[in-house]
Amino acid sequence: MHHRVNITLPEKTIRLMDRIVRKGDRSRFISEAIHRLVAEEGRAKLRLRLKEGAKKRAQRDLELAEEWFDLEEEASPRGRA
Repeated sequence: MHHRVNITLPEKTIRLMDRIVRKGDRSRFISEAIHRLVAEEGRAKLRLRLKEGAKKRAQRDLELAEEWFDLEEEASPRGRA
């Protein structure tokens, strides 16, 4: 389903768009641009949340790694890793 909307864009934006899109394809182009921007924003937010979570859990993760490292050292015979 499609809905007609009226938007106002700066003339410079229209000229830029018209350099790569035929006038009959403007709606498709704008739709694709919006979808790409929303996906990009979603990925950026996810990256930020992952980074913040990693920082919050860094000390815990380091302690777990050290604990497991000691257990691995005990369990593996010398010369094998």
